[in-house]
Amino acid sequence: MPGKRLSVVVTRRLPEAVETRMKELFDVELRDDDTPMTTDQLADAMGQADVLVSTITDHIDAKLLGRAGERLKLIANYGAGVDNIDVSTARQRGIHVSNTPGVVTEDTADMVMALILGVTRRLAEGLRLAQSNDWQGWSPTAMMGGRIKGRRLGILGMGRIGQAVARRAAVFGMQVHYHNRKRLRPEVEAELEATYWESLDQMVARVDILSINCPHTPSTFHLMNARRLKLMKPSAVIVNTSRGEVIDENALTRMLRAGEIAGAGLDVFERGHLINPRLKELPNAILLPHMGSATLEGRIEMGEKVIVNIKTFEDGHRPPDLVVPSML
Repeated sequence: MPGKRLSVVVTRRLPEAVETRMKELFDVELRDDDTPMTTDQLADAMGQADVLVSTITDHIDAKLLGRAGERLKLIANYGAGVDNIDVSTARQRGIHVSNTPGVVTEDTADMVMALILGVTRRLAEGLRLAQSNDWQGWSPTAMMGGRIKGRRLGILGMGRIGQAVARRAAVFGMQVHYHNRKRLRPEVEAELEATYWESLDQMVARVDILSINCPHTPSTFHLMNARRLKLMKPSAVIVNTSRGEVIDENALTRMLRAGEIAGAGLDVFERGHLINPRLKELPNAILLPHMGSATLEGRIEMGEKVIVNIKTFEDGHRPPDLVVPSML
C-alpha cells in the first residue's frame, strides 16, 4: 500500500515507547484506558482499520470476523499465542494474522523457575507467616520445604520456552525429562541432557515436578485431565505458565485439597481472570496474575515485533511472523 499510511487500531494500552513509535509510523488509534474492548468495540475497530493490533484478551472468533470490514487485511497479535483468534476463518476472509514469537522465552522460563522454587520452598506460606503476628521465630522443624537438586523435572512442551526451562533446570542440578509432539534432534537432546518420553502418562507418573509449556490447541485442551493428574506422585508439584485450559482446574483443585498433589504454581487459569475460589484458599498453591512475560524489556520487544510485522506488510511484503496453518 505505497503512499498511504495504514489505519491501525490498538485494542489495549501498550508501553509508551511502543505507542509513540506506532504514532510516528502509522495512522494509529490508541486506547485511553486499559480495559478490554467489548465485542461491539472490536467489531467497530475491525470495520474501520487496515490493521488491528489485538492481544490475548481479544476473542476474535468466526462470528466477529464476519463483521470485519473490507479494509481489514492484518491482525497483528501482541503475543506469541494466537488461540484467541480463529486463524482459519481469518485466512479464508483474506486477513493475515501475525504474532510475536520468541520474545517472551527467557522471561517466561525465569518465571517457571521462580514458581518451582516458590512452591517447593513454600515461599508464599513463609511470606504470610512473616507478615502475620503468629511467627515465634526460627525452629529446626518449621517451614521445611524440599530441595530441587536431583529432582526429576518433566517438561510438557519442548519448544523455545521448554528448552530455556531445561537449561535453567540443569544449572540447579535437576534431571530433565520431556514429552513433546515431536522428539528433539539428537544433538539438541544431548545438549540439554534431556530424556524423551513418547508416553505422557509414563512421564508424569515418574517426575517430581511437571512444567506445562505447551500451547493451547484443541488437542491440548485438558491434556492434564483428572485421569492424568491422578498418575502423578502425591509428592509431585505442577507448574503452569502456558495456558490455563491445558489443565482441568477443578480436578487439580480437588487433588490439591485432598493432598493427592503436593503443590501447584499457576500463572494462568482455565477461565482467564476468573480463578476457582476454592483454589485461592489453598496454602499449597501459588497463584500469579499472568506475569510470566511481564518485564518491561519483553513488552517493548513484543511491540517492536508488532511494528515490524505491520511495516513489512505496509511495504507489500509478507510479515516475518505470519501465522500459517502448519503452525497451529
